[in-house]
Amino acid sequence: MKKVNKVIVFLPAYNEGDSIGEVIRKIPRDFHSAVDVEIMVIDDGCTDRTKEVSLAAGADYYISHTENKGLGAAVRTGLESCYLHGADIAVMIDADNEYPADEIPKLIQPLLDDQADYSMGSRFLGTISGMKLHRRLGNYFFTLLQCLLLRRWIRDGQSGMRAFNRETMRDFEIIHDYNYAQVLTLNLVRKGFRMIEVPITYKVRTTGTSFITFKKYLGNVIPGIWNEMRRPVRKIREYPSYDTNE
Repeated sequence: MKKVNKVIVFLPAYNEGDSIGEVIRKIPRDFHSAVDVEIMVIDDGCTDRTKEVSLAAGADYYISHTENKGLGAAVRTGLESCYLHGADIAVMIDADNEYPADEIPKLIQPLLDDQADYSMGSRFLGTISGMKLHRRLGNYFFTLLQCLLLRRWIRDGQSGMRAFNRETMRDFEIIHDYNYAQVLTLNLVRKGFRMIEVPITYKVRTTGTSFITFKKYLGNVIPGIWNEMRRPVRKIREYPSYDTNE
């Protein structure tokens, strides 16, 4: 196993006071005797009880944006903060309780085994409960677009559950504040980092409301993908060309 002393799990949050406490309490803290697990919340301009609920549930760090900047900005802050706090592995999980926090050990195992630098929890390799057709089709569309651009197979390009080793924390770039899902994977894979997908269990939220509309999402994400792909990136890692999920 690759030597890992600290894992920091960070949760980008915007008014998730109804769900974030349960997510934090589900995060395994003692899955390996030699690994310290810490929890960090990135408050993207919350106006509800997210802070009080997070700290009461056991968050170790609480970092606030003074205004709502967007999910891409929150993930950027999370990865930068995990790196500065000495994390060997950073895990990002949505705060809405749709993703299985108790499956984090499975998500990071390929990084511990040095089989990957970056892992994504794949809903479509695992099980999905309650996803509406329009969301499923949107996921298929953006995932297929990433497959075509990267010339490799990806099953779930929009996952809100991901893990990063220290090198990817250091070298990642998220070029716009609105979202991160597509541009982050495009950026890391183009730089030569090994990406793998891990099957997870996914259940659509039962509390709270999504603030994302398809029209706004499409209008921000497509230009972001275009801008990421047209800018040159420096190849940082060189590995044989193969699909780590094969």
